Amino acid sequence: MVAKKTLSTAPDVAALLADAALPHRSIVLALREAILATDAAIGEAVKWNAPSFHVGGAHFATMHLRGTRLQLVLHLGARKRAMPKPAIDDPQGLLDWRGEDRALLAFASADDVIATRDAWQPVLRQWMAYV
Repeated sequence: MVAKKTLSTAPDVAALLADAALPHRSIVLALREAILATDAAIGEAVKWNAPSFHVGGAHFATMHLRGTRLQLVLHLGARKRAMPKPAIDDPQGLLDWRGEDRALLAFASADDVIATRDAWQPVLRQWMAYV
């Protein structure tokens, strides 16, 4: 069992979350908490003006805050490289592949984050293995 991680108090993350204009606030907060609870090794920072998550300094997921639904962009870091096929077991078809090195998870509400957590957290753990 993974230990529950304490939410970061990094100034950049805290400042972003305190911004009154933060779109999708309830979804961002629910998703952030669930991502950090996925694995104790996950850290966070602000990348591309949005919450971003990393393991050992290598970023693998960044929230996309614009649009009607909150999207979590899964990527393999700054360098473009292809994900080995088939690398990710996604039995519920949650991933929307946007290239060989990135995919999206989309959430319509905070309830959606929580309701689908048992399906997307294993996908996230698999993705982290390739960073």
